[in-house]
Amino acid sequence: MGFIFDGISSSDMGIPSRMSVQNRIPDIRNNTDKLAGRHGIMDFGETISERKIEITCLIPPGLNDQQLLEKKDRIVGWLNPDKGLCRLELGQEPDRYYNARLLDGVSFMNLVRNADTFELSFFCPDPFGYAIHDEEFTLKSSGDIKRTLGNVESHPVYEVRGKMADETQKVKFLVNGESVTLCGPLSENDVIVIDTDDMTAKIGADNALGQMEELNFPYLKAGTNTITFAESTGTLASVCIKAKSRWL
Repeated sequence: MGFIFDGISSSDMGIPSRMSVQNRIPDIRNNTDKLAGRHGIMDFGETISERKIEITCLIPPGLNDQQLLEKKDRIVGWLNPDKGLCRLELGQEPDRYYNARLLDGVSFMNLVRNADTFELSFFCPDPFGYAIHDEEFTLKSSGDIKRTLGNVESHPVYEVRGKMADETQKVKFLVNGESVTLCGPLSENDVIVIDTDDMTAKIGADNALGQMEELNFPYLKAGTNTITFAESTGTLASVCIKAKSRWL
């Protein structure tokens, strides 16, 4: 199978690997409560828990004792969890990546002389896989965009260009009926960047949340989404949408 962690592939490290189990849907946390005098329980929906990715690896025979020790040292340095979350790409899922670190320690089990196996358990606090080569859409008027990557809603980044002389002028667009209204000032050379995942709005490095009339951060559905340019007192030149497509 093979995998890439922190930019280094398992094949470059000289360790064959395989995934015997694929956990396509992580554990589910059911939000429930008991209600006195009522049968069963109240269901308040669910949330997806963290993802765990387990990989079995092999150090093939052919090394002497010193070479085997050096290889193990390189592997441990490569996987060091002190690095924090790193990008993990799986050979079985070549179009996406996860943000992961080791969940458990690594123990080497001897098969025959100087040939070991070891198990890796990766922890992904964000359970979603993200597109390596993502989709981007630029609209200069109302229209539909179609996400072809991912199978769940995504939290996109909107880059808004236009012109508003001062705070009395506004521009507005809607995503599947949910409105985003921005107030000036905004020059032709400026871009308001709205990150729906972080719930931030910026012009360059400056905070622009105060220029959002409603703190709406619309998500994108998997498939077709409708973007509507509404009547504005300012000029809305374009909206660029970076989809941040993802899979469960």
